Amino acid sequence: MIDPAATLHHMAFVVASIPEAAARLARSLNGVWDERIVRVPEQAVYISFVRRLVPGEPSLELVQPAGAGSPVAAFLKRGGGLHHLCYEVDDPRAEVENAASEGSIIIHKAAPAPFFDGRAVAWAYTRDRLLIEYLERRQ
Repeated sequence: MIDPAATLHHMAFVVASIPEAAARLARSLNGVWDERIVRVPEQAVYISFVRRLVPGEPSLELVQPAGAGSPVAAFLKRGGGLHHLCYEVDDPRAEVENAASEGSIIIHKAAPAPFFDGRAVAWAYTRDRLLIEYLERRQ
């Protein structure tokens, strides 16, 4: 169970092309896209965010494979779409330990994420086949 104090930070969708999808999704969601696309080499993806105009609402992360060897390339071949949910939490390490005790598979232990200013992120794949990212809350 995710800590009740956790907040939904973003939902991630795998897309074939961030530039093609971002502007369209921003219009659909009444959001904004700053056109910033970042390569995340350790995950072999490009990411970008569409932010809602309503303060406090979660963002939509767009994830594009950075090549045929990207872990999300196969996901895209199946049509793409919802990939993971990201929760902002006080302690990502404790969250993945708790997830493991409930039968989740730990995909990645907590480690600093450059895109999130070095805040720790961790990943777990639940028994219900849901990929969860835990992002360390800003102090």
